[in-house]
Amino acid sequence: QVQLVESGGGLVQAGGSLRLSCAASTRTFSSYRTAWFRQAPGKGREFVAAISGGGGSTWYADSAKGRFTISRDDAKRTVNLQMNSLKTEDTAVYYCAAHNGPGVVAQENAYTDWGQGTRVTVSS
Repeated sequence: QVQLVESGGGLVQAGGSLRLSCAASTRTFSSYRTAWFRQAPGKGREFVAAISGGGGSTWYADSAKGRFTISRDDAKRTVNLQMNSLKTEDTAVYYCAAHNGPGVVAQENAYTDWGQGTRVTVSS
């Protein structure tokens, strides 16, 4: 099992930016498809973005396209989520998830390893 630790959350004003990071414990992290999900207060967890093992492919939820960028640094065993032009509706706990195998990218059950989450609050 891979341990994932998120960081970078915090309080930011609408229109601002944050960079989330997900650090992994395994040396084989480069082969893991990794995603960010989020859960807003009172709502279910939703897909935000994902990146393939090796970084050749990325996927985004419609709400993230054009504003968020997912990337990976396999030398540091991290996956990052750069979030720009933040909106109040981006307020949520953001979770990193990873899986070394096939699966539907935007589905929670396609990921076996999850972090504890980092909170992002966007104020108006």
